[in-house]
Amino acid sequence: MNVEKLIEFDKVKEIWENLAVTEWAKEKIREISSCLNESDLRKQLRDTTDSRNLIERLGMPPLQNLTEIKDILMVAEKGDCLTPYQLERVEIVLAVVRRLKEYLSRGKTYENPLAYYEENLDSLEELREEIGRQIRGQAVDDYASKELAQIRGQITRCEEQMKQKAEQVMRSNKECMADTYCTLRNGRICVPVKKEYKFKISGSVIDKSATGSTLFIEPAGVAKYHEELQLLKISEDDEVYRILYTLTAMVAASNPVMSENIAMIEKLDFILSKGKLSIDLDAAEPSINTDRRIVLRDARHPLMDKAINIPLQFEIGGDVRGIVITGPNTGGKTVAIKTVMLNCMMAQCGLHVTCREADICMNNSYLCDIGDGQNIAENLSTFSSHIKNVLEVLSEVNRESLVIMDELGSGTDPAEGMGIAIAILEELRKSGAVFLVTTHYPEVKDYADKAQDIINARMTFDKETLKPTYQMVLGEAGESCAFYIADRLGMPNHMLRVAVKAAYGEDALNTYHFHKEDSVLPRKNTNRIAKSRTPKGNAELSTKYNLGDSVMVYPDKKIGIVCEPINEKGVLRVQLADKKIWINHKRVKLHVAATELYPPDYDFSIIFDTAANRKIRHDMDRKYTEDAIRYDEQ
Repeated sequence: MNVEKLIEFDKVKEIWENLAVTEWAKEKIREISSCLNESDLRKQLRDTTDSRNLIERLGMPPLQNLTEIKDILMVAEKGDCLTPYQLERVEIVLAVVRRLKEYLSRGKTYENPLAYYEENLDSLEELREEIGRQIRGQAVDDYASKELAQIRGQITRCEEQMKQKAEQVMRSNKECMADTYCTLRNGRICVPVKKEYKFKISGSVIDKSATGSTLFIEPAGVAKYHEELQLLKISEDDEVYRILYTLTAMVAASNPVMSENIAMIEKLDFILSKGKLSIDLDAAEPSINTDRRIVLRDARHPLMDKAINIPLQFEIGGDVRGIVITGPNTGGKTVAIKTVMLNCMMAQCGLHVTCREADICMNNSYLCDIGDGQNIAENLSTFSSHIKNVLEVLSEVNRESLVIMDELGSGTDPAEGMGIAIAILEELRKSGAVFLVTTHYPEVKDYADKAQDIINARMTFDKETLKPTYQMVLGEAGESCAFYIADRLGMPNHMLRVAVKAAYGEDALNTYHFHKEDSVLPRKNTNRIAKSRTPKGNAELSTKYNLGDSVMVYPDKKIGIVCEPINEKGVLRVQLADKKIWINHKRVKLHVAATELYPPDYDFSIIFDTAANRKIRHDMDRKYTEDAIRYDEQ
């Protein structure tokens, strides 16, 4: 089971992780677990207190993420040349070390123990100043050495001479030029010459325009300067690499000290992040004991808004090892047991707790069963999941464990669930562990009254506002208040009568006090489902009108005779006085049925068919014929 997630300690760790700067500290926070060594835990709690005091007096510490610098040191260690950018990163980290030393030195004024970590930091001032002098703007500075300054000065003069020579050629040959300025093509200074004057300008064609009408020529006088420029740039590259390799060697030589600096910054980042969290949560340092005693004064859930959170008073220990908490739904039972375990776990991870005052025992394990745990993928019902978790808890529990269980025995038949709840409590009692459970079963309350080492507790409830007060009263059993809450929220009296009778019997109805006049549960108008209309069957439609029926056609109210019955689309054919028409059956009304107008075996072709078609049909009945019957589609 993931206890941290169940009690929301994972969310506290997320907040804590965001307060750290270095990746090492963040990873340590993600992997942190309860400390089981009393001396180490007391040291961790003192560090948290010292870090909070330091931050409150001096402000936030100057820290930086160090992931990049570790990679840079590995490059230097292998003997590869560091780039100007990488050397600047080294300088920035050394500047951070220097500022951190100054920050911690100021802390010595307040005799803060953390301030003396300053002695373990070395800002390597000589290396930092050397990098700062020679590297600027992610490039080697012109004045990094006398040689480089001279070379770059010569390069500048050479480039200026090249430009002047090109401009001189342009002034001397204005009629040959396609433009008024020289340009740089393929790294060479060229003049734009019209194609027809190609041979008038002495030099090398370097490029041409898209149309081909302009040629970019490097004048012969410029070419000799270009060769000199290339030699100067080679000298410049040699000097730049000499400087970079020299600085890289200095960084590599300082690698052991830099590694110690990084390790110390990461350690301080972790410690100081605990102080930041303490300030953010307005937490306090707890006392630690090994006497199986937990005392929380004005405790609150660290993830709840302090402005609206009502502090919890809690105490367990001595002759009491287990508490059975009862009370109404939404009464704060689950929040209460989570608050207790969460503060205990925070303390045992070296963090301050969200209490005004706390005395917390060390626990070798934190075990819990909270939530319905229903798992469709594993085919687990609420009850099955509870039992699975409970058995896992009971297999790990011992006298130094802290256990919380919510809604003990829920999710099944009440009588059997009550029996299982008592059996679980008995096992927890025998283990000697400190435990808190919540329940609604009256029999479990009775068991807690009689059992050794266990007491009842209830969460108080404001019956006027129907809101929990989040106050725990030890030594008293609570009521569920289900009928009272349902009554106040508007459940009709007739429903409450059924509920009271089912729960407590007929006699309870005589003593139950209703808080309102009898009423009927109001029914709200809701959206209705629009059912699709089932069309009449083809068989029913086809018999609605028969061949020969006299019908009235609307809206013209003309009389006609049905010559083809209704098809699957609900359309029939009617013979009017001058034509035959197709019409929807809804626009037709029966006037006189065919049975009243014609004898049973009447041949309707006499009415609806032509004489020529009747003759062809007669011939078809007697012999083979190539004639075809033709129908009028009007």
